[in-house]
Amino acid sequence: MARNRYDMDEVLEDSFDLNQLKRLAKYISPYKKKMVGIIFLMLSASALTMLIPIFFQRIMDYYIPGKNMKMIVTMGLMTLAVAAYSAVSLGLKIKTMSVIGQNIIHAIRNDIFCHLQELPFSYYDDRPHGKIQVRVVNYVNSISDLLSNGIVNTITDLCNLFFIIICMLYYDVRLTLLCLCGLPLLALVIVFIKKKQRRAWQVQSNKQSNLNAYIAESINGIWVTQSFVREEENTGIFNHLSRNYRQSWMRAVMFNFTMGPSVDMISAITTAFIYILGIRWILAPDTTLTVGVLIAFTAYISRFWAPINTLANFYNSLLTAISYLERIFETIDEPVNVKDAKDATIMPPIEGKVEFKDVSFSYEEGQKILNKINFTAQKGETYAIVGPTGAGKSTIVNLISRFYNVDSGQILIDGVDISKVTIRSLRTQMGVMMQDSFIFAGTIMDNIRYGNLSATDEQVVEAAKTVCAHDFISQMENGYYTEVNERGSRLSAGQRQLISFARALLADPKILILDEATSSIDTETETLLQKGLNRLLEDRTSFIIAHRLSTIKNADCIMYVDKGDILERGNHEELLAKKGEYYHLYMSQFDFLK
Repeated sequence: MARNRYDMDEVLEDSFDLNQLKRLAKYISPYKKKMVGIIFLMLSASALTMLIPIFFQRIMDYYIPGKNMKMIVTMGLMTLAVAAYSAVSLGLKIKTMSVIGQNIIHAIRNDIFCHLQELPFSYYDDRPHGKIQVRVVNYVNSISDLLSNGIVNTITDLCNLFFIIICMLYYDVRLTLLCLCGLPLLALVIVFIKKKQRRAWQVQSNKQSNLNAYIAESINGIWVTQSFVREEENTGIFNHLSRNYRQSWMRAVMFNFTMGPSVDMISAITTAFIYILGIRWILAPDTTLTVGVLIAFTAYISRFWAPINTLANFYNSLLTAISYLERIFETIDEPVNVKDAKDATIMPPIEGKVEFKDVSFSYEEGQKILNKINFTAQKGETYAIVGPTGAGKSTIVNLISRFYNVDSGQILIDGVDISKVTIRSLRTQMGVMMQDSFIFAGTIMDNIRYGNLSATDEQVVEAAKTVCAHDFISQMENGYYTEVNERGSRLSAGQRQLISFARALLADPKILILDEATSSIDTETETLLQKGLNRLLEDRTSFIIAHRLSTIKNADCIMYVDKGDILERGNHEELLAKKGEYYHLYMSQFDFLK
């Protein structure tokens, strides 16, 4: 049964594994030198800006009372120079860190996409494709700001905080201690919302995943939706999922926004107390506190709480990113069950003998689909597999291509166990055509050439002619260079399958698998295609799954499969003579046609 449907939340993690942050650090590692350079640049700019309050203090306490215009202008020009240097440094930081952040995002997205390319069919059988897509696109994008600005800003602001505290202590220890009294209050706020905030973002990522899964499913099934007039019901489901997403997002953002106002409120309270006590101390006899010192100190106070606010925002971004990192690395860590063995060898050039030896298989534990299947197809033979729906026909051909691992038994090609060879060397010598022939966005030429990129245009045209696809392709506006949409929506089902036939022929596989590949071709086209199909099957071992028995009458062997076992086998005439399951199936189609 599929898990994580669009209406089912994914499991929430109770605690975050810090190793996930270590893994993120590995992506950052190649850019350490550039990041360190930017950090030093920003620290130099920050150190210089620490001088500005000192300039104001000197102006207020000495140069204005002394009417020293020369020094006032000098201090003003120095302030402008510091501001310009700070602006240039900030520009360099934004540009450099944006490039670094996007490079890291690309590396993470590349890793997750490449891993998805290796995952077996069973992974995709269990999950809505929308939930997979949201991890590759939305979740990875969501950590972009953390990588582009958060890390450098945090390190820089921590150092700024250190500089600011030193300057504040230099001017007045009492006022500094008063300012620092606000930090325990902020710590209490962080402790109070920490766990709730992280859980809120986990829930939000689940609801976003659910919504994305349903949107993807609805787009793929739009023809069915409109055919059965399901628009209103589907809109209701969408609105329900969208409301859940909106509520979860609002709750998560509520916790995020708690930090900023908390910092501002604590900052305002401590600043007010500092003004009250500072003015009082200025008016006291024998005081060393001056108006210039108080102005400089309050300037440092605003600077003190700015990095605190930045750190709070980084904390928010980190908690948000953690909820997404869990899903991203969970996908990257998904085990590749169908993979090359450690001692896997290259599959030798295939001759075509295929053997099943006591092969058993189940998609879910305890529910066997195949039970000790045995047969041998010799080189160049055509084997047809028939039987009722769910009997295991497609499973047999999927195992030949090693899309799944067998539970027990062996599958041998030319005497070689396919579990002992590399998957790439095996599949490059095989051709598979499914009932739903997938057409990629691009030209018809590109679609036919998909399995053999080195083929010339002339070879593509010849393959299309062989399978009777040339005529309808030539009649299209740009012939072989006509652009088709994803899934070939501009083409009829029969045209899509003919293009897939040409694609398979051009790849020249040694073993060919046709899984209901002629089901969408009309009777007239099927008659035209028969010659091309015979050419396609020539000199290669072929396995054909077909409900239309007229297409398999010439097969060397027909196997009737049901309940995970081969109940009958033989050629067309032999099976009809037995008057068993195949005979009844054939006669039922014959009666239907009458």
